[in-house]
Amino acid sequence: MANVLRTPSGLRRALNWYPPYRFTGVRVLEVADDWSRARVRLRLTRFNRNYFGTQFGGTLYSMSDPFWCLLAVNRLGREYVVWDKAAEIEFVSPGRGDVYADFELTEDRVEEIRAATADGSKALPWFESTVTAADGTVVARVRKQLYVRRKRDA
Repeated sequence: MANVLRTPSGLRRALNWYPPYRFTGVRVLEVADDWSRARVRLRLTRFNRNYFGTQFGGTLYSMSDPFWCLLAVNRLGREYVVWDKAAEIEFVSPGRGDVYADFELTEDRVEEIRAATADGSKALPWFESTVTAADGTVVARVRKQLYVRRKRDA
């Protein structure tokens, strides 16, 4: 199983079967072969509909939660420790239907992190993503901070 999670397509399939995603309408649509980007969809279902009939805020956050960390750890490689450190979400407008989130970890950001951690120091980079409705309306903005450093024995 661990080897399956180390490929983009294997991770995508595993996350799509992961019960907290499967039963709340979250679907990982893409994880790029080079781990540079991911795309996620959240369907509005009876399991994630809030009191007002719109997307539940916790599920909006959940759909965005692991992706910056997963992209970073796989882009940087096994000689790095990568953890989620902090998160923020700003709810902008109600999600009245399916919503989408895109994550793109550019080579420039990867090199910036490598440079910041080259001497063994930790880096605490922030990443931003936007959750949008199918028509492009912004539903939420999510910020994640990662803790990154080279492993001491690497």
